[in-house]
Amino acid sequence: MLTKTIIKPAKSPAAVGPYNHAVRVGNLLFCSGQIPIDPRDGNLVQGGIQAQTERALLNVKAILEDQGLTFANVVKTTVFLANLADFVPMNDVYAKYFTGDFPARSTVQVAGLPKGAGVEIEVVAHF
Repeated sequence: MLTKTIIKPAKSPAAVGPYNHAVRVGNLLFCSGQIPIDPRDGNLVQGGIQAQTERALLNVKAILEDQGLTFANVVKTTVFLANLADFVPMNDVYAKYFTGDFPARSTVQVAGLPKGAGVEIEVVAHF
């Protein structure tokens, strides 16, 4: 039986609800969606979708690094956008974090995100 390990990185912003930052099962890490919360003060970052995408990915990076991983270990992402018109500027920032082979990805528009965020990004990574 595979063991489930709860991941709560010290450098990550506090969870906004009853969930954990990530869960490790076997050689996979399932990361909860990260919104653009600044871990220093717990507030949503100011600025447009590019600033929000940057912060969301930095929050993902903190989880990956806590587990000794990088974006190269990511095999699947899901990007949730409050406005699909933000796809191109979000994608410009997103592309900077992944080099070489990109992971599989889904991008969907949603009716709303926690704290009024414009973007939320979740990932699955392998060890």
